[in-house]
Amino acid sequence: MSAPASLRTKPVDRRRLSAQDRSTYQPGPRNKAIARAKQYKARWSKDKQRKQFATEQKPGTGGFTAGIARQQQRLRMKGQEERRAKSFRPENSVGRDIYQELST
Repeated sequence: MSAPASLRTKPVDRRRLSAQDRSTYQPGPRNKAIARAKQYKARWSKDKQRKQFATEQKPGTGGFTAGIARQQQRLRMKGQEERRAKSFRPENSVGRDIYQELST
């Protein structure tokens, strides 16, 4: 990719211009256009050298997780495990008085 012919030309040598042309010549727009062209070319070149994605990109999690449904399932399983653990506990609670009975 190359710049347009007008941007590839050498800068204007103002010493060779007439006094009137020299006073009216404004290099600002030309310099600004050259700077924009250089920026574009640098961005384009860097993009071409960039390593492409190795995996397909998807919005959000990228498709590697099941999302909210998986979280809900984990919470359900945790609740079931807690209910199961409670079911193994003895029905009669053991109080502090058990130690008093042994000592007497």
